[in-house]
Amino acid sequence: MTTMTGGEAIVSGLVAHGVDTVFGLPGAQVYGLFDAFHQAQLKVVGARHEQACGYMAFGYARASGRPGVFSVVPGPGVLNAGAALLTAFGCNEPVLCLTGQVPTDYLGRGRGHLHEMPDQLATLRSFVKWAERIEYPDSAPTLVSRAFQEMLSGRRGPAALEMPWDVFTQKAETSAAKPLGPFTPPQPDPDRIAKAAALIAGAKAPMIFVGAGAIEARDEILELAEMIDAPVVAFRSGRGILSNAHELGLTMAAAYKLWPTTDLMIGIGTRMELPTTFRWPFKPDGLKSIRIDIDPVEMRRLIVDAGIVADAKAGTAALAAAVSKAGYRKTAGRRAIIREASAASLQEIQRVQPQMAYLNVLRAVLPHDAIVTDELSQVGFASWYGFPVYEPRTFITSGYQGTLGAGFPTALGAKVAHPDRPVVAITGDGGFMFAVQELATAVQYNIGVVTLVFNNNAYGNVRRDQRERFDGRVVASDLVNPDFVRLAESFGVAASKVTSPDQFKSALETALAHGGPYLIDIEIPRDSEVSPWAFIHPPKP
Repeated sequence: MTTMTGGEAIVSGLVAHGVDTVFGLPGAQVYGLFDAFHQAQLKVVGARHEQACGYMAFGYARASGRPGVFSVVPGPGVLNAGAALLTAFGCNEPVLCLTGQVPTDYLGRGRGHLHEMPDQLATLRSFVKWAERIEYPDSAPTLVSRAFQEMLSGRRGPAALEMPWDVFTQKAETSAAKPLGPFTPPQPDPDRIAKAAALIAGAKAPMIFVGAGAIEARDEILELAEMIDAPVVAFRSGRGILSNAHELGLTMAAAYKLWPTTDLMIGIGTRMELPTTFRWPFKPDGLKSIRIDIDPVEMRRLIVDAGIVADAKAGTAALAAAVSKAGYRKTAGRRAIIREASAASLQEIQRVQPQMAYLNVLRAVLPHDAIVTDELSQVGFASWYGFPVYEPRTFITSGYQGTLGAGFPTALGAKVAHPDRPVVAITGDGGFMFAVQELATAVQYNIGVVTLVFNNNAYGNVRRDQRERFDGRVVASDLVNPDFVRLAESFGVAASKVTSPDQFKSALETALAHGGPYLIDIEIPRDSEVSPWAFIHPPKP
């Protein structure tokens, strides 16, 4: 037992779980926590807005596979960071929010204390996986361990801990934190494995869909895919699990060309958003389905012919072993058909200009392990199928939440996780302005993200939708922007401007060689982009 303040007890729990970096914005309620960060010599990356703290923690978690931790004040601070927590929830990332609460004597009294919410804990529980209040210093180590256990067990997700203002500096005899380890995952059911293997044995043209839940199963997925000549496709979060350099690693544009003849879809660690929602608007006749997912609820959300509740790695290994034992007769010429689909789609997507011209340069210049974050923008949308990805955790999106403004601060967190790897943020002018102030954070902590601002002086997608769907009427989607080069330079960020893809290569190479924060303002005439949506919401063949 050691005498600790509440803040020190929380930090002891973080250290016991290997945390050495925290993102945060201090305020009155959490002074005791930030002092404990300092005393423990944790690296604290400050920010200019609470939303950036959450997004940086999310980027750190997605890029590294380790939990990302951030701290903000309660009430408005938590709400400002709420979009990032919701993004982490949607993307199943372990992000821990540490926040304050009114003093103990004011809990639940509704006296209008500083930053008081009617029920902050209930609010947090509506968009994180697990949340709890620490009311005494000696309960902090156990509750911190519980938070990590919940974040890392089963379907991963964010957690939150709040502590009353006074408890952060209150002292008590406290025991050391003991990591609890994740809950034991469900083991693959042999009967369900056998049923799935039988479905594979009867298939001639299977297709595998993967999501973020399958990242740790990449070797097993490759084995299964090569065994049955199945193309592997990811929408966003699972990209790179099977490299796009492999002939079976397809973008969604290429995979869709094979969809009409697909007779079995196999989902591994994915919601299967592409083939089962409005993304792909039809279902091939006679299509059978298999899912491997650690979350049993998923089997009720999408009922399939064979549902295997298991960790992706164990489930895929068991399925591959069953298929290997039973034998699988490959369809003659299947690989050639897959290669033809990839080649044809690669040619077809080149009409999405100028987005593809910029993405082609970006891919040619960046090394395979570089990290790219997207943003809801014309180039960002096109990158979902137009930017080849070779490694998992190197292409980071905001998933189905589509949180505009996430790209740049998420890239900052990814760069903190991997300071020796290039990190590039694809942003639009609209989304970038959500977190433009974090250029100051990049300079202060020398976070060398290269930020691409595709500047068409509009919320380009909104403007196109308005024009096409509402008789040309445009409302609140045109933008008046600053001079982004001068703005960046005023923060101390090196910057340049390009007006064509031909100028982009040298500008990007200069930015990467610079090493520090760098911004490239890429001017694109308004309404000049070809819509990227034909390959995201394709028509029925």
